[in-house]
Amino acid sequence: MHDALTGGLDLAWWITAVELPAMGGLFWLIARVRKDADSALDDLRSRAEEAQAQVRESLAAYKLEVAKTYVSFATLKDVEQRLTDHLLRIETKLDSGFMPFDSGRR
Repeated sequence: MHDALTGGLDLAWWITAVELPAMGGLFWLIARVRKDADSALDDLRSRAEEAQAQVRESLAAYKLEVAKTYVSFATLKDVEQRLTDHLLRIETKLDSGFMPFDSGRR
């Protein structure tokens, strides 16, 4: 009977002295890791939002620069008209038999 009591006491001592503090330490460790992960996630989220805001700002600036520097439709039509006129003059010269070289020699 003494062995059964000692065995039970050893088990109770083991649970009290070793396992309960170990389980408490594990729970504390899990809580700490979760808190650290949450704070890291919040930091990452704020950095991602800042980066997204910078990208949006850069895109808006690029769109404004494109609107300022690219050719307008009216200017493009003017250049097209000048090219067409020039090509028509060349065509007229070719049709009239204009020879830019002396008697056909180069």
